[in-house]
Amino acid sequence: MKEIYNLLKKHNIKPFSYKKNGNVFIVDSSEGKYVIKKIKNKDIFSYLDSRSFNYYPKYVLDNDYLIMEYLEEESISNDQKMADLIHLVSLLHSKTSFYSVVDIDSYKKDYENIKNKIEYLLDHYEKLITYVESVVFMSPSELLLARNISIILGALNYSNHLLEVWYKSVSDKTRRRYSIIHNNLELDHFIKNKSSYLISWDSVKSDLPIYDIYKLYRKYAFSFDFKSLFKKYEKNYPLLDDEKLLFNVLICIPDEFSFTNDIYNDCVRIEQIVDYLYKTESIVLPNELKDTEENKKAD
Repeated sequence: MKEIYNLLKKHNIKPFSYKKNGNVFIVDSSEGKYVIKKIKNKDIFSYLDSRSFNYYPKYVLDNDYLIMEYLEEESISNDQKMADLIHLVSLLHSKTSFYSVVDIDSYKKDYENIKNKIEYLLDHYEKLITYVESVVFMSPSELLLARNISIILGALNYSNHLLEVWYKSVSDKTRRRYSIIHNNLELDHFIKNKSSYLISWDSVKSDLPIYDIYKLYRKYAFSFDFKSLFKKYEKNYPLLDDEKLLFNVLICIPDEFSFTNDIYNDCVRIEQIVDYLYKTESIVLPNELKDTEENKKAD
């Protein structure tokens, strides 16, 4: 607390009160309300400014600390909030996008990591269903898995097939598109005030732009109409064909499931996995089906 007090004194901020919320200090003062936290990447905001992306609160940097104005949020629906968030993310990716020269190892690394994950899950679920089929009297959760295992295995095999299509499509590419990704997107990290703002930049990095929208989809798949949200995103930042393919590979991979001693929660979890796969089937980004059919004919 003394360190924060000295920081406030240095910047002539006279606090009425301040409280700690996780790794953040919220300060009320005669000069206004502020958020103070340690920052890992000191250069991120100056870089975003250089790329004409300034959708974050006003700030002051002091050594390892970030002092930002505290923004009161307007009352808007979650649907509108998510639509505005997607719009802001598309601007972030568009304004910070760049190409980097790569060799096949860049794609191969992603291919092998995803391939290993799919093969692990295939083996895991095949062992689960082998066990379930050996049970004389199935529990409700075991029966539910048995009834839906074809959907889960089908999704994994489909992801595996798409992965091969994607890897074949990038075999001769020497450049890859990157951008700054927020890497911690959720509704609580978006604020609508006089403008729109993204906060909580602790995990920001340079990476494939699809990872932002992929993680957002995994977090909120059941809560919003992502089919229309992705269209909104692509108005500002159209994804390349190979990016769509890789995105589809990732979202079609189901979560891992294992039985516990709680039969009710096991049933809920299985239903969530199956519902997620049905939901995902309806929003797979276009282009993949065309590419898949063309590859089938070529084979």
